[in-house]
Amino acid sequence: MELRDYIRVLRQNWIIILACTLLGIGAAAVYSFTQTPQYSSSAKVFVSTSNGGTIGEMQQGNAYSRQRVTTYADLATTPIVLLPVIDQLRLDVTDDVLAANVGAVALNDTTLIEITVTDESPARAAQVATAVSENLTKVVGAIESTESTTADGQTTASSPVKLTLVQHAAVPQRPVSPNVTLNLVLGGLIGLAIGVGIAVLRATLDTRIRSERDIEQITETPIIGGIVFDPKAKDRPLIVHADPHSPRAESFRALRTNLQFLELDRPERAFVVTSSIEGEGKSTTAANLAIAIADAGSRVLLVDADLRRPKMAQYLGLEGAAGLTDLLIGRAELQDVIQPWGRGEMYVLPAGRVPPNPSELLGSAAMQKAVAELARAFDVVLFDAPPLLPVTDAAVLSRTVGGAIVVVAAGRAHRGQLKGSIDVLANVDAPVSGIVITMLPTKGSDAYRYGRYGYGYGYGYGPAAKPAVT
Repeated sequence: MELRDYIRVLRQNWIIILACTLLGIGAAAVYSFTQTPQYSSSAKVFVSTSNGGTIGEMQQGNAYSRQRVTTYADLATTPIVLLPVIDQLRLDVTDDVLAANVGAVALNDTTLIEITVTDESPARAAQVATAVSENLTKVVGAIESTESTTADGQTTASSPVKLTLVQHAAVPQRPVSPNVTLNLVLGGLIGLAIGVGIAVLRATLDTRIRSERDIEQITETPIIGGIVFDPKAKDRPLIVHADPHSPRAESFRALRTNLQFLELDRPERAFVVTSSIEGEGKSTTAANLAIAIADAGSRVLLVDADLRRPKMAQYLGLEGAAGLTDLLIGRAELQDVIQPWGRGEMYVLPAGRVPPNPSELLGSAAMQKAVAELARAFDVVLFDAPPLLPVTDAAVLSRTVGGAIVVVAAGRAHRGQLKGSIDVLANVDAPVSGIVITMLPTKGSDAYRYGRYGYGYGYGYGPAAKPAVT
């Protein structure tokens, strides 16, 4: 995936990302406001040694203090120091519980020990910190003391190390936890990361074709048209005829223009309009494209070559009892089954009766002869064929006709299905002339921009204006 792909994924899933971010902030807020505030208070103890008479002795004493200060810091959380504090302050805790709330560290490059106590009560935190510091000075003095005998025979105890409480613990005014601001920021970041992860995972697992970018990753076949999704397509399938001034009708005229530049070295302007699966809009695309071509003054024939589920006669309001099947079995002549439609040079060849062997008829010599005859008689011939993956009809017919236009429905067809369709055509040496994307969304990151596959709207149409002929 490239950077623009990630940007598209983020734009597609911005609601999920925003929801996860807000959920993370909400969870952090609930956690912060349900926690009991904790207060922290600190006291400092200075470690010194008995001063020697010379500079060397003083340096040795200072080095000794720095070596011992870490040991004394560790000693602050031991029962020998904490148990007297519990008795002194009458605390209802054990030494293990109190030790978890007491921290003692030796400050770098000094002989100072900072003792910090965290508690729900600010006053108790200060009391405990001061008491632990005072008791530490006593314990160290007792541990480090040594006995010596004087000249008169008396025994005295002295310690080479002295701990002095130099900073009493103050009562804190603000709690140290929970840190509401920090928790909210972390909650938002975690929620954002989860949202982005879900978005990327959805994009990775979603194999449906959303835009032309997905098609370009599958095939190098040119994309010659894009048709937006119309929720009223079932009610008005022939949009070019029903509403010729609509933007959707203009997209079919842009498709007509692009079709003129396809395979200029092939004199026959005959194309099979098919799709990977059913429901991608191939029949309505073929019908509207034929109307648009006829509006431009060309002589066009629309052939309903879907001998399994023919629809053209129903769409166009024509009689479909006789048609292509009658022509192929020799029951009727070409002029007997072709019907004019509209006021232009558009003609329709219905499918006729549904035969038991559609593939054999479409691949027969009679079909080859009919394709050649139709290509000579009309400027453009469009064959509406069944989907490629369920049956082989379209592949067989595409090889005979010499060109296929594959219709791909955005959000419906999957990448594997389109790749399979391209492979089916390649296996029978049927060239793919172009791809048309249908059902493109009008909103969101994959929204269709008119003019993307043809000439844009430099000039709009007024209520009574006529569409320009390209």
